[in-house]
Amino acid sequence: MKIFHIPAFTDNYIWCIQKNNKLAVVDPGDSKELLNLIKDNDLILEDILITHHHFDHTGGLEDLHNLVNGNIFGPKESNKFINKFVSENDEIEVLGNKYKILETPGHTLDHISYYSKDINSVFCGDTLFSGGCGRAFEGTYEQLHNSIQKLNGLPESTLIYAAHEYTIANLEFAYSIHADNAIISHLNKAKKMISDNEITLPTKLSLEKKINLFLLENRPEHTKLLSDLDWFKELRERKDSY
Repeated sequence: MKIFHIPAFTDNYIWCIQKNNKLAVVDPGDSKELLNLIKDNDLILEDILITHHHFDHTGGLEDLHNLVNGNIFGPKESNKFINKFVSENDEIEVLGNKYKILETPGHTLDHISYYSKDINSVFCGDTLFSGGCGRAFEGTYEQLHNSIQKLNGLPESTLIYAAHEYTIANLEFAYSIHADNAIISHLNKAKKMISDNEITLPTKLSLEKKINLFLLENRPEHTKLLSDLDWFKELRERKDSY
């Protein structure tokens, strides 16, 4: 089994999970490159996993849904092409591996993440990024904070497959808030990776605990009089206007 990405739009990643000639896809916002991949490699599109309803995560479903051999999983009422609605603590099987559904609202109200102990990975859409997190578009700061802490409770070795390449911008913001050695070190590493035409994902939860201020594991000293939620809210608001 292998996991790889297809770039889409400006900075989206469509994650592909392949086992032999079978393919599962996470958040196909666009269909063109996927259709080429399937055709050129004689692949069977087995399942699609949707994290939330935004078009850059679902836009490819119209062209892809008729090719799906298995199921299109996703949160209830988020897209008309989803045929298998899932919610908190549901378990699904995709290409022989089990995935637990985690409800992670905040960015959107319907947002879910897919955690697989079998492959030590979580596909978390726009909830958690390397060095940052999603905006609270539909949910509250408290919902987003709680969702991120739910992901923060996964095993530290968990690989985080986020849906956007935001690492450099996130870490530049983080360093402007907290001039921490781990943050600047990984920022420099991320810049080199991008300049070498590599991507910065997946990232590992153990690393994110050191560099991602939104996990609240690494806090500037002067913020420690604030509650976790108050600091999270202030941090997210400052990032929104950065």
